[in-house]
Amino acid sequence: MAEITAALVKDLRETSGAGMMDCKKALVESDGDMQGAIDWLRKKGLSAAAKKSGRVASEGLVGIALSAGKGAMVEINAETDFVARNEAFQAFVETAAKIALTTGEDVDALKAAPYPGSERNVADELVHLVATIGENMAVRRVAVINIPGGVVAGYVHGALKPGLGKIGVLVGLSGNANEAIESLGRQIGMHVAATRPDALSIAEVDPAALEREKAVLSEQARASGKPEAIIEKMMTGRIAKYYEDVVLLEQTWVIDGESKVKAVVEKAGAKIERFVRFHLGEGIEKETSDFAAEVAAAAGV
Repeated sequence: MAEITAALVKDLRETSGAGMMDCKKALVESDGDMQGAIDWLRKKGLSAAAKKSGRVASEGLVGIALSAGKGAMVEINAETDFVARNEAFQAFVETAAKIALTTGEDVDALKAAPYPGSERNVADELVHLVATIGENMAVRRVAVINIPGGVVAGYVHGALKPGLGKIGVLVGLSGNANEAIESLGRQIGMHVAATRPDALSIAEVDPAALEREKAVLSEQARASGKPEAIIEKMMTGRIAKYYEDVVLLEQTWVIDGESKVKAVVEKAGAKIERFVRFHLGEGIEKETSDFAAEVAAAAGV
């Protein structure tokens, strides 16, 4: 039996919005498994959270670089938001994204690449930057989309400057590379930033996530006490709604609030080959500290 700590209960309460005792019971029922506890709360109708990808707690910047039919996106983390406004840090993120256009999605390959204007590689340049600014930093992840003859568009939400911000999206489209398709790609990037789809198509939905959703929806439907024939129809409708929530092509287009994304793309004579969305710090647990205790410790109290 896993130990159910107060910290674990607190995390579940913040994630789910459920009461303290319900959270404790959910953790006991799931043997301390956080996702299992969230599902248990949802089945009981006690959770306010339908989807949680991770707390955004780390700082830094997401950077995008684009070339003909190619785009790269990097996430570089730092300890505080203050560093994101540092010009040297911003220049590093911009340069790292441009280098990633040639090194690909391998973080180690990016780190080992020569850094322009110095005798250092990217990893050593970051160490130099850490020493200069005084904060720990890390190259966390890289995404590269290459569509020869097509279009790769980038979108940064709330950009501090072109190509730099906290939410970035790359969208790769096959079809005629023209201004209209490039504009559509940027609009799709804006849509993805807002709606956070998990998959491009129904076929790409994670089977484990789908089965978990079916289990939750099935128990919720049976709790209504309706006959199995009605429950089956309810499940069909609810799974269709689930796809509309998590599948990009099945979502309602945010631009007009009516069309399906797949219809908009087909009408333009294009095809979405891939998309990637980075939200700064997504899934990273940021350490919390008691400031009063730190002050007291520093004072020797």
